[in-house]
Amino acid sequence: MQLGLQVNAFNFPGAPAGTGATFKSVAVDAEQAGMASLWVMDHFFQISMNGAPEEDMLEGWSALAFAAAVTEKIKLGTLVTGVTYRHPGVLIKTATTLDVLSAGRAYLGIGAAWNEEEHVGLGVPYPPLKDRFEQLEEVLQLAHQMWKDDDSPFVGKHFDLQRPLNHPQAVSAPHPPILIGGTGEKKTLRMVAQYADACNIFEMPLPGIKGKLDVLQEHCSRLGRDYAEIEKTTLGMGRFTRNGADGTQSLEQAIDRFGALASIGIDQALVGFPNPYVPDAFEVMAELVEAVGKITPAGR
Repeated sequence: MQLGLQVNAFNFPGAPAGTGATFKSVAVDAEQAGMASLWVMDHFFQISMNGAPEEDMLEGWSALAFAAAVTEKIKLGTLVTGVTYRHPGVLIKTATTLDVLSAGRAYLGIGAAWNEEEHVGLGVPYPPLKDRFEQLEEVLQLAHQMWKDDDSPFVGKHFDLQRPLNHPQAVSAPHPPILIGGTGEKKTLRMVAQYADACNIFEMPLPGIKGKLDVLQEHCSRLGRDYAEIEKTTLGMGRFTRNGADGTQSLEQAIDRFGALASIGIDQALVGFPNPYVPDAFEVMAELVEAVGKITPAGR
């Protein structure tokens, strides 16, 4: 099993002048601890469950490009890009650029978008949910086409690209893994089974996660997709210390937590630290990564 880090806030001490140096330190610390991946939210305003919209929020793909330049191994992704934020051809080109410049370390994290506040605030069109899911499916189809170096016209209900040329092609083979975030059982998980390489489910009690995975497996069976091909990830929060003081999780508690997730088939647990920039934020992460790495997820 693997662990990844999500950075969900950028109101670092000394921001904005010191934001670059602090984010560099966080990315390097995560990589040196052996974490498998680094993720940023793709939002333009801070979201309500994390803070006020006025709090610092960096544009996700630019932040990942910066992180790519200061790291060497850790994989990089948005958790997740809203389908409405960028024209699909430009989005695939952006993801490809990150993959090329990072020597094959990019994920394309994508979802149907939900934060109406930032759409209205920045003048980004926010169509009805039904349309956003239709757009998501078209973007997924287009991603597969462009990453096959097929520049023939793409004509969908929502998007019309007369020559979706994508050169250079991605370094990742056959393409950067596509991760779809969300737990909708009829549409989202069906699209995971049909188009994606990974899914992301909010960390919740184990029966809830298991139920979503069961639905995903049913979609895979119906569509003839190998369920084992799909990387199953969760997103939760945590702060980890050796002794579990001050409301943190001890090393032993964390191993139990992630072991339980692995027991139902989770391959990679993504965690957000409350303050990933404090000196002891990664105090036990190398040990935790090593211990969790010895756990084989169910179905592997």
